[in-house]
Amino acid sequence: MAGRVTLQTLADAVGVSRTTVSNAYNRPDQLAPELRAAILAKAAEFGYAGPDPAARRLRSGRRRAVALMFSERLSYAVTDPAAIALLQGLAEATEAKGYELLLLPGQRGTGVEVESVREAVVGAFCLYCMPDDHPALRAALERRLPVVVVDEPRLLGTFFVGIDDHGGARQAAEHVRALGHEHVAVMVDRLRDDGAGDRVVDAARIAEGYYRVSRERIAGYFEGLGKLVPVYEALENQRAAGERAAAALLALSPRPTALLCASDQLALGALDAIRAAGLDVPGDVAVAGYDDVPEAAGAGLTTVRQPLLEKGRQAGRLLLERDTEREVVLPVELVVRGSTVPPALTAYGTLSGPLSV
Repeated sequence: MAGRVTLQTLADAVGVSRTTVSNAYNRPDQLAPELRAAILAKAAEFGYAGPDPAARRLRSGRRRAVALMFSERLSYAVTDPAAIALLQGLAEATEAKGYELLLLPGQRGTGVEVESVREAVVGAFCLYCMPDDHPALRAALERRLPVVVVDEPRLLGTFFVGIDDHGGARQAAEHVRALGHEHVAVMVDRLRDDGAGDRVVDAARIAEGYYRVSRERIAGYFEGLGKLVPVYEALENQRAAGERAAAALLALSPRPTALLCASDQLALGALDAIRAAGLDVPGDVAVAGYDDVPEAAGAGLTTVRQPLLEKGRQAGRLLLERDTEREVVLPVELVVRGSTVPPALTAYGTLSGPLSV
């Protein structure tokens, strides 16, 4: 049939009212079975699949769905262990209340991220690890719906779920310092989305970073060590990026005897780079991560454990419960495994002469 088929088209074809056709889809108990069958048969003949469910939700005001937006490409987010745990926890909380979960693209610079927020037929938003100035933040707030931010940033008028990023990093730094490591370097995920990372960065770059978690963890590392140390900014939170970062830091003189990594993904990449350089972990270089993703235990990685699954559960609870607290800060703990021991004497050149890199 030429032209767009609507409820009115079917009503005219069957010889009934538009309300009767609508009831055939939305309130079938209001119609005789024969009449409903006739309406659905005519709809099939016209190739009509039924009323638009999004439009129906908008008209009824029933938007039983929560939108989750990552700051990364969805194809990356669903492979990142920390993001997967957050997604699982949020799904558990929303399913328990009969809500659906909608994933939105959050990669900045495409324009799609703002449009998807404005057009999402949902009753609430969960924004995960967003930079301070992400355009989707304002778009979500303009919808005047409940918004929970997980990890970053902290915004007035929203719920917040996070951890003590600074304190967790300080624990890891104090641990390697207590072991006797003096030559330490830090690896973090990107500080800005300008593509200028993948290098050792200066204090100005760190101060200008608009990812709160990275800033807080760097500050915690510095405090725990009691001094400033080299910081390498990786372009992405992936194992390959950690491998590149560690390879660059191992070329410093003096070579670091410990690497503090702001995520387990970066730390696992660091393990790859150290071993590829013919060095031993932890004998030559100690490594500590952050998150305690499932792979960390198998790799024997010392790390800062955070409750990734519980973050998602708490985010869902804040959005869907009434008269609840505005902020939840979950505890972290240092988990010491085999990747950190006191520095080997050879790292300082006391057994094998001056260090050559």
